[in-house]
Amino acid sequence: MLPLPARLRSIYRRMLGLGWPIAVQQTLTTLMRTVDIVVTGLFSPAAVAAIGLADLYAQVPLRVGLGLGAGAIALSSQDTGRGAELGRDRAITQALLIGALCGLPLVAVGLLFSDALVALLGAEREVVRLGGTYLLIVFAASPFRIVGLVGARSLQGAGDTRTPMLVNGGANAMNVLLTVSLGLGLGPAPRLGIVGVGLATAISRFVEATVITGAMAGPWTPVSLTRPRDLLITRQLVRVSAPTFAEGMSTSLANFPFNALLLVFGTEATAAYHIGRRIYQQLTGPVYRSLSTVTSIMVGQRLGEADPDEARYTAKAILGFGVAVLGVAGVLLFVGARPLVSVFTDDPTTADFAVQFTRVFGVSMLFFGVFFPLAGALRGAGDTRTPFYARLLGAFVFLLGASYLLAVPLGYGLLGVYVGTVLSYACWAAVAGAGFVWGDWAGTAASMMAERAEAEEAAGR
Repeated sequence: MLPLPARLRSIYRRMLGLGWPIAVQQTLTTLMRTVDIVVTGLFSPAAVAAIGLADLYAQVPLRVGLGLGAGAIALSSQDTGRGAELGRDRAITQALLIGALCGLPLVAVGLLFSDALVALLGAEREVVRLGGTYLLIVFAASPFRIVGLVGARSLQGAGDTRTPMLVNGGANAMNVLLTVSLGLGLGPAPRLGIVGVGLATAISRFVEATVITGAMAGPWTPVSLTRPRDLLITRQLVRVSAPTFAEGMSTSLANFPFNALLLVFGTEATAAYHIGRRIYQQLTGPVYRSLSTVTSIMVGQRLGEADPDEARYTAKAILGFGVAVLGVAGVLLFVGARPLVSVFTDDPTTADFAVQFTRVFGVSMLFFGVFFPLAGALRGAGDTRTPFYARLLGAFVFLLGASYLLAVPLGYGLLGVYVGTVLSYACWAAVAGAGFVWGDWAGTAASMMAERAEAEEAAGR
């Protein structure tokens, strides 16, 4: 084996140094959701379907947090690279305040419309009852969910990936323990079923938001909270964040009719899809999400140092790593699908469908290896529109459109859904690759930083 060039070794050392805390954090996050599915699987297939359908709506606070987090990480990494700590801290503080305010309307929606939202998908009565109860509790924690996500991304952009790992990891460990104890009634805890699963999520999110905000307000992190003064920062935050929010919501919105399509094939097929999805997210999510975030950090900081050539080389290096690692992971998912599914369900029909969905996701891993590093690079530069276009096209043209066309009018059934799913991820990779190769993302970053520098100079800072 040929030794790696020194330049590449330096990038991989920094990538691993920044990435392992993010991977641990993501592992615990996906483990939390996996435990939710496992525990509810002990209740009934209806309970699994209920959480899966309710989680479609629970994607909204997640997407708001990730959208604002993308703006925070872009500005934070760029300003860290150019040594503008005050501007960085003001951007972070503004992102946290906007996030908390965005969560409040979701609390009201949960209180008023939780059952109706689940029923809108055409679910059975018992699924509506269980899903509505769970959704009400999760929406009540929306402000805390959003603040926790924005706080973590802000610290990561400044190069501190360990504090979010400790805070989020601790909150997720608490969530797992509370889910098992409150859901199943272990020890002195009451058996609350799906209500216990929802309460575990709400309590852990409150703890996460409180601790991470307190850490930034104190002397324990490289960033500080400061009173926002600059509307330019607000405009840039919104400009960068909005396409990322829309990117996530395009997939989430397409999932509503997509899950309605799955329900045509029965509750077991719907539960199987969510089991397969949970398996690939648990095993590979920590890798592709950490690669995306690390690429945003490293590319943003290199651009902040006015070195676009090094930013591009860094993105390509992480891309190669991602394709190799996730390609191997895809093979393992395909080969090991049945024993993995057996952890989640013992219902034969659900298990057979879930094995097929898991293999579909395994085939798709190569496209994940392309999309997530390149999307991370583009977001670090402030170009969040290209990843949005990628997921918009993938979600509506292929995940929804092609799946429906192949499954129902052409009569291929679930095979059509499998093909449409793979094509959606291939679309993600193709559009992100085109944006990285031919887009002016380095120029976008330079323009944003020049605007902030001019505003800082005019204010005498």
